Amino acid sequence: MPHGAAHLRAAEALRQAFAELAPRACTVVLDTLRYCSPWFRAYYNSYLIPLALWPGLWRRIENQQRQGDSTNPLWLYRHGARPLFRFLRDFAPDAVMATEVGTCELAALSKREMQGRFVLAALELMDFNRGWIQPEVDLLLTTHPDLAEEMIAAGAPAAKVITTGQPIDPAFASLPSRSEARRKVGIPDDAVHLLVLLGGAGHGKPELILDELMKVTLPHETAVITGRSRRLENRLRRRASPHLRILGWVDNMHEWMAASDLMISKPGGGTLNEGFACGLPMLAFLPLPGNEERTCRWLEQWDAGIYIRNPSELAPAVESLLRNPARLDALRRQARALARPHAARDAARSVLALIRPESTLP
Repeated sequence: MPHGAAHLRAAEALRQAFAELAPRACTVVLDTLRYCSPWFRAYYNSYLIPLALWPGLWRRIENQQRQGDSTNPLWLYRHGARPLFRFLRDFAPDAVMATEVGTCELAALSKREMQGRFVLAALELMDFNRGWIQPEVDLLLTTHPDLAEEMIAAGAPAAKVITTGQPIDPAFASLPSRSEARRKVGIPDDAVHLLVLLGGAGHGKPELILDELMKVTLPHETAVITGRSRRLENRLRRRASPHLRILGWVDNMHEWMAASDLMISKPGGGTLNEGFACGLPMLAFLPLPGNEERTCRWLEQWDAGIYIRNPSELAPAVESLLRNPARLDALRRQARALARPHAARDAARSVLALIRPESTLP
């Protein structure tokens, strides 16, 4: 039950894992908002307004939500999600996995008020929120032991908390070698390569990033992946050069990450964990207020990247790492140590063990 691009990617990785472990099972990836009333969808997506216009206000709202027992009033969930509750009643699933806190609360409310008999698993994606801790949740899957400790400290029963990692595309579990990845994407073996990711929708301030990278004096090559925004791709192509490639949407992100030395990106949990699988440290740039800012702090605590708090820090940080290969290698090793490329399979296995504990899974 995803909501949003990152949640959808995690849900799709889970679907593939269930297909591998239980090929006869019927697994459906459901966008919960499509099964809610139109007015509720408009309300739920209204967070985009303060996020874009008043980031400080959204930071306060989000912080209040994450500390409460529910992110929204139950009466609002109850009335806005009636179509979803009917779907769950009629579909009668054996298990529901929620990859976003609001969808977890909706599933828990459905289970509570309609006597649902399904196993409910909540999968936090680098996102501590007390809303995950619902009595109806049978399994709380976390992305890192530190987040598991945070959940338990907030009241989650320790027996229900398992750290599996964040589900990512299975391609990250069978990566090509660095030299093979470089051959596939056209990067010379001896080049220093920077990978700039602007998110699936092409968010961020790409011109500012490129202006800062132009200040780096050491030789390097850069690829900018703009995502699905063709307008942004066309705009940035005017700046392309032999050492700067502008790409739109790519289907081989695992190869680009495996081939690169350093990633500059907004710190989404999915992108961060894909980078970990490739041993690719991140320079976290322009995080969204709230959860992504907390992700930046985790990144630094785990010593797998650097939080760039001010645009003027970007070029000096890149320059410093390129002049200190030992430090860059240490970041790469730590990123790789955090990798959980089989997270989707481990999460699916944990859920299947609750549904049919007597079976032996491959």
